[in-house]
Amino acid sequence: MLNHITIMGRLTRDPELRRTGSGVAVASFSLAVDRDFGKNENGERETDFIDCVAWRQTGEFVSKYFTKGRMAVVSGRLQIRSWTDKDGNKRRTAEVVADNVYFGDSRRENEGGSAYGSNSFSAPSFGGYSAPGASAPASDFAMLDDDDAQLPF
Repeated sequence: MLNHITIMGRLTRDPELRRTGSGVAVASFSLAVDRDFGKNENGERETDFIDCVAWRQTGEFVSKYFTKGRMAVVSGRLQIRSWTDKDGNKRRTAEVVADNVYFGDSRRENEGGSAYGSNSFSAPSFGGYSAPGASAPASDFAMLDDDDAQLPF
């Protein structure tokens, strides 16, 4: 059986980080996800509001780097939870349990500027880890004096 889901949307609020009794971090947040198909009677795309939960390091990463309005890509599994409300009624809740959370936009784009407005490039960070050497300053590079004629290609 396969239970895998990937969604992309904007956070509807800042993530809420809590800890279990044993100290395990858990962040809860929700994403506003536009549907790819169809429009409502006003010609606007319909939006789904999907609850997400991220545990341990992923939860800490989300609470540290994501804020309301930020675009996120969440990969994980769909979970249906049953619970009883304060009136004794049985309820069910669907949520995405996040295995990985990625940036869906760049910080400059999120701040209102163009993501590609300058000549500099910064590789995106995924899951809290950035690509090796992605943000190395230019002074870390050195010109090679060797002749390229001896290369085998």
